[in-house]
This record gives sequence, structure tokens and C-alpha cells, in this order.
Amino acid sequence: MKVIRAIYNFIVGDMVILIGVIVIMAILALFNYVSALSALKVASGIILVIGVLAVLLGSLSRETRPKR
Repeated sequence: MKVIRAIYNFIVGDMVILIGVIVIMAILALFNYVSALSALKVASGIILVIGVLAVLLGSLSRETRPKR
């Protein structure tokens, strides 16, 4: 169990980042499988970059808040 936790902390480091990136990837996968959303395939790269930046910014702001 310690090895799995060490690998998780090395690769991800925070559960918010992991869940956020998984949600973004699920949304981008919907663009490929739902024909009504196929027009958004063109913007999928921009959506990915903005989404990951938002997740990282949210995680960073959570870490910099003062602890009570």
C-alpha cells in the first residue's frame, strides 16, 4: 500500500488535480461520441488547456489559503 501511495503522490500529488483532469477528459470524450457536440471538436485543445489550468489554479489557491 505504501508503494501505491508513493507513486500516487509522485505522479498526481493531489486528489483535486486527479479528479479535475478525469472530468475534463470525460467531457472531451463526449465530444467524440455525441454527434450533437461534434462541432466542439475544433475547440477541444483549447478546452483541455483552459480546464487543466483552472484545475491547477484551484488546487494552488486551496493550498495557499491560511490553515485554521
